Amino acid sequence: MTQIRISDAAVFLGVSDDTVRRLVEQGALPSSTDASGRKVVDGLALGEYARERASGMPDPLGVSSSARNRFVGLVTAVLSDTVMSQVELQSGPHRVVSLMSTEAVRELGIEPGVVAVASVKATQVVVEVPR
Repeated sequence: MTQIRISDAAVFLGVSDDTVRRLVEQGALPSSTDASGRKVVDGLALGEYARERASGMPDPLGVSSSARNRFVGLVTAVLSDTVMSQVELQSGPHRVVSLMSTEAVRELGIEPGVVAVASVKATQVVVEVPR
């Protein structure tokens, strides 16, 4: 069983340490004590809790897509030259950066403050874990 410290669980959930402690007290997250005497929560239970309560902004496009990784957010920056542009999108805690033609940026009206959807379809995703 992977054990996650209360403070780390709070970071993963985007809440305060006190909120995680209340979730433990309410029985929403199982806890135990680690070898150092600190209260920890079960990593699997934390992941399930996070997934069940995950919510994103509703997709403003209302389209059907085979892409499962769609990030709705706000454009925060656009850096353009004559041919290419770098577009930054903030979707919750995630920063998504896309390179596209400056022509596409102009045609789509992409500028800071615009609501947009970044759709990611990749054949390779790298997953890393701490040592």
